[in-house]
Amino acid sequence: MVRSCAPRLGSVKLKLDENLSRSARDALAGGGHEVVTVPEQSLGSATDDALIEARRAEGRARVTLDLDFANPLRFRHERYPRIAVFLPPPRSPQRSC
Repeated sequence: MVRSCAPRLGSVKLKLDENLSRSARDALAGGGHEVVTVPEQSLGSATDDALIEARRAEGRARVTLDLDFANPLRFRHERYPRIAVFLPPPRSPQRSC
């Protein structure tokens, strides 16, 4: 169970994409960050542009596994700050017998 408390100094306002787990949300919230998720806000079917605008309006950083947001040609840092794309660890190759 994660306690609800007011954001503390050093906390970050985050919007987690639907591709991140509940445990990721809980870990970040447990660390004192103010976290909302795309599903909590019923934005699961929203376009990338709509999600970017919602994040901007709320003053939140976007956290996602979606590699589309890592494209610097489409999401230039000057225009789209505060996007964090996490890369999952590489899968180990499966052996064939």
